[in-house]
Amino acid sequence: PHRTELYEDPPSACWPIIYSPDYNITFMGLEKLHPFDAGKWGKVINFLKEEQLIADDLIVQAREATDEDLLVVHTRRYLNKLKWSFVVATITEIPPVAFLPNFVVQRKVLKPLRTQTGGTIMAGKLAVDRGWAINVGGGFHHCSSDKGGGFCAYADITLAIKFLFERVQGVSKATIIDLDAHQGNGHERDFMDDHRVYIMDAYNRYIYPGDGFAKRAIKRKVELEWGTEDTEYLQKVHTHVEGALNELKPDIIVYNAGTDILDGDPLGGLAISPQGIVKRDEVVFKAARRRRIPILMVTSGGYQKRTARIIADSILNLHNLGLIDKELATSGAGNPKVEQMIRDSVKDLTNLS
Repeated sequence: PHRTELYEDPPSACWPIIYSPDYNITFMGLEKLHPFDAGKWGKVINFLKEEQLIADDLIVQAREATDEDLLVVHTRRYLNKLKWSFVVATITEIPPVAFLPNFVVQRKVLKPLRTQTGGTIMAGKLAVDRGWAINVGGGFHHCSSDKGGGFCAYADITLAIKFLFERVQGVSKATIIDLDAHQGNGHERDFMDDHRVYIMDAYNRYIYPGDGFAKRAIKRKVELEWGTEDTEYLQKVHTHVEGALNELKPDIIVYNAGTDILDGDPLGGLAISPQGIVKRDEVVFKAARRRRIPILMVTSGGYQKRTARIIADSILNLHNLGLIDKELATSGAGNPKVEQMIRDSVKDLTNLS
């Protein structure tokens, strides 16, 4: 495979939490034309700093994915299409972008998305090394190798998994747990005939994208009704996450933790409380930790101002419960690779005696 800076090891003192100030999309108020809070990623980090969970030098700085990185999944034809501003306007659903010179679009819209994509790819390797990783951005689950849409211009989930399959020994099976309110049709199209990837997707069945073809790739389909509330939702998530991981034990879980399931989200149409979201993430991390499967979390959709606080609260909750831990992460406890090494050396010692 090509050389990439995305797989260089960060300082071991860092938390496997990936972010860059470059994630945030801000220019001329254009970002306000999309229901997206285009600065939510920075706000999550600020809340975590306020709570003194992290500091700037303790998080992993995301790097922008290069064309060569993106070509691991994307077609050259697709990447060339992004050189047309009107194409990017359609994908991001911000119509005025069509009238901007493309160099502005590249710098102000696509570079942030490429940096978040680099972050997801980096998080894949970190999750395997440390047992878990969280990219504060990413989760562009409507983008496939040759088509973007729904604010998703790069297929970061597909990329992270393909990078792991190609470059990390011992990773040959992956499970995607997609709990964003929308169907994750991008990775579904990309992995349609790939038996190494198991997809569980829980979504509002009546909203975008309604991609019937892509649904054929879902191994566990949880179609939700309008206005689904906490009790029913959490029960379904618990049952199906357990079922999915019992059916196939993967080498990595990619968890698409969209917060657009929040009550009042203009696009999601579900009615989950902030506490329900925190509990949902806990259910997924507990299932992964119990089985000692590395987990990579991306934040994906979520279109309200209070979303950033909820994501931060969820990360704090995971930490308080010991489901994510810097010490645990760096010492490799609960990390399958490290534990195998310990088992092997114990075996060697026993054989010697």
